[in-house]
Amino acid sequence: MKAKTILSIFTALILLLLIGAISVSASVSDLPVAAEGILSSTELFTERDLEQQPDTTGARSIVVKDSDEIRITEEGIYVLSGTASGAVIYVEADKEDKIQLVLDSLSISNNTFPCIYILSADKVFITTVSDSSLSVSGTFISDGDTNMDGVIFSKDDLVLNGTGTLTISSTDNGIVCKDDLKITGGSYVIDAASKCLEANDSIRIADGTFVLTAGTDGLHAENDDDDSLGYIYLCGGEFTINAGDDAIHAESVLQIDEGTFSISGAEGLEATYIQINGGSIDIQSWDDGVNAANKSGSYRTTFEMNAGELSVSMGSGDTDGIDSNGDLYINGGTISVNASSPFDCDGAAQYNGGSVIVNGEQVDYLPMQQGGGGGSRGGRGGW
Repeated sequence: MKAKTILSIFTALILLLLIGAISVSASVSDLPVAAEGILSSTELFTERDLEQQPDTTGARSIVVKDSDEIRITEEGIYVLSGTASGAVIYVEADKEDKIQLVLDSLSISNNTFPCIYILSADKVFITTVSDSSLSVSGTFISDGDTNMDGVIFSKDDLVLNGTGTLTISSTDNGIVCKDDLKITGGSYVIDAASKCLEANDSIRIADGTFVLTAGTDGLHAENDDDDSLGYIYLCGGEFTINAGDDAIHAESVLQIDEGTFSISGAEGLEATYIQINGGSIDIQSWDDGVNAANKSGSYRTTFEMNAGELSVSMGSGDTDGIDSNGDLYINGGTISVNASSPFDCDGAAQYNGGSVIVNGEQVDYLPMQQGGGGGSRGGRGGW
């Protein structure tokens, strides 16, 4: 074979390997960034957060068995597999340690205790590489002063990623993080009697597939000590959420830059400041489809639409498609609302750009509930 031909084949193989690497891992520079955004994706994720294939060179492999108490105390990568009941993976490492748990066909079913309990670390990565499942079927018990209420329960920063599917079933919450919760890849099927994803400081999602069934909220971020936190940032992913209360609830900011959302709940989106800069969002609701509510003193209560597609369909009764207890700005994108009360606003309401369709009819103003503010294009009360 000629040297030129060999070189061509070698070059092609290198390109294929590079393409394969790109398909499972992205760079921070590849994430969408909204010019109008309150939050920026490039500041919220690291390169390692976005790595979907773990480097298991030198990793420790652990086969989990019934009633195991596996304690991880040192920085490193741990590959977990096996089927077990009554088993707990404890992480209790130094505050500067990074731990990666690789779930490789792992199945744990417990009755009263989390399957994965993270007490301390700098950051823990849970990377799912093949179908795995975690469940708690009974009533959670406390660990001293800690009220554990999630199948995965973390007191420190937590990142979920990978290429496999993680299925979680819970009699309370699915995943609870008392710090920052990030998800950058993988598939998640979560059925929880309360919340599917809960965090104190933030929930940040760059990618992944989510099928969430929640007794209360699908995603919930809230910090009782600092109301500038408790935010949710979404810049990718596919979401199917059925919630008994709010599909997505943030106490401070909810920012959506990209993603596909099919959600239903008493309310679809709720936060103090809701900003939509992209994505495709379909909401079925029986209270408020979108609710900008007074929950945080750190932000002015606002709904802002700059780009993307938002469709809201409301049930009958005293319901609002888009409700802001403060200001409401439509600057771009497409909004379609099917409701007896399409918009309700207690502050300034401005229609500056984009398309608004109300009950199948395109309009050039924001039709408000009686008593609501008017829109900038001749907005007027009543519909």
